Amino acid sequence: MRRQIIVILLSLFCFALPSAWGADRGALFKVSANGHTMYLFGTIHVGTPAFYPLEPRIAKAVAGASTLALEIDLARDPAAMSQALKEHGMLGPGGTLYQRMTPELGARLRKELARVGFDPAMVANMQPWLAATLLTLGEFGAQGYRPNLAVDLHLADLARERGVPVTELETIGAQLALFSSVSEAEQLRFLEEALLLSEQGRLASEAREAVVAWETANQAGLDAIAKRIEEDQTSGGRFMREVVLNQRNVTMADKLAQLLKQKNNSVAAVGVLHLVGKTSVPVLLRARGMAVERVY
Repeated sequence: MRRQIIVILLSLFCFALPSAWGADRGALFKVSANGHTMYLFGTIHVGTPAFYPLEPRIAKAVAGASTLALEIDLARDPAAMSQALKEHGMLGPGGTLYQRMTPELGARLRKELARVGFDPAMVANMQPWLAATLLTLGEFGAQGYRPNLAVDLHLADLARERGVPVTELETIGAQLALFSSVSEAEQLRFLEEALLLSEQGRLASEAREAVVAWETANQAGLDAIAKRIEEDQTSGGRFMREVVLNQRNVTMADKLAQLLKQKNNSVAAVGVLHLVGKTSVPVLLRARGMAVERVY
């Protein structure tokens, strides 16, 4: 369960459907500067067996890479992961999550969690943002999309099989600290919005829209999703835009610029929504003077 929870924090709510064997998926960029080259690949953080093998260019690039850079290497330090989840995902004194919600909202949350296969009691000590993301995991886990088949994990396994070093662009502690930095009142509004989307079926439909765009490497589809996030003024929209994406994009771009300066023929793989939109990682890298080519 801990592994599932951590995986969804990295998730940008993109989930997988069966797709063509070895087809282009997500987004792929080639970044160059000072005689060095890096491939930058947009991933999703769940998967199905139909995803693999990935298309040959990515598989070959990872197998021959000097370094594979991921947002988080989930296999690196399980103890640090557990500690970060405890520190930034769980409530402090002041009552359970249900006690901090209205009775009506608590009843709705219990109903939706049970519908997607989770024991409602398991969120009692979670911060609201974590309960909301767990609800999302349950919604899509019920449809068969599995965190243990995430593209990031597959790439890490491929790299290790070939002796390619795996590095992290973030730490799990710093990443979860961003999520928990939002006020509890704002988190509760975010949770209520996520609950309504789940009840209306929109949580599933919007995620499937993202999946289709990722699965078919549909640039227009991904750009449309990015535009919707940029214009969304709900609590959930601001959370996605300002916390999940914008703050982390700056950190990722800084780390990738350093990696490109130090290493040639590296590969970086991050959630695909970090690679689209006005404040995306490719935009930030271009602003640092690097040549960025979109392959697909």
